[in-house]
Amino acid sequence: MSHFSTVKTQLRQREPLVQALKDLGYVPEEGERLVRGYRGQTVTTELAVIMPEGGDIGFRLNGDTGAYELVTDLDLWRQSVPMERFLAQLTQRYALNTILAATAKEGFEVAEQCRAEDGSIELVVTRWDS
Repeated sequence: MSHFSTVKTQLRQREPLVQALKDLGYVPEEGERLVRGYRGQTVTTELAVIMPEGGDIGFRLNGDTGAYELVTDLDLWRQSVPMERFLAQLTQRYALNTILAATAKEGFEVAEQCRAEDGSIELVVTRWDS
């Protein structure tokens, strides 16, 4: 019996997802990777964070939704925050990285970035037109 859980997300772009994982202190491995679970069970993902003690975190693209799904064995979750909080933090960093990439593409620069006490992030971007 598999112990892997699949959690739907709205994360659709690989680059901001990889950067979000890095921002949170993880080392994502891209390409086909085996994610380890209970009693040596594995599942194939397209992006993975291999954890030294097992309970790896993987992501695979769902062809129907076009979004990456989080795949992990929740019985082996050993992160410092619960899975729901991890996903909230990841989604926030993903959104930030998506916005930063889009604004840079349009010629904007970050003038100010600050994190509020409630954890929200405020950005001020500027662009000089000639």
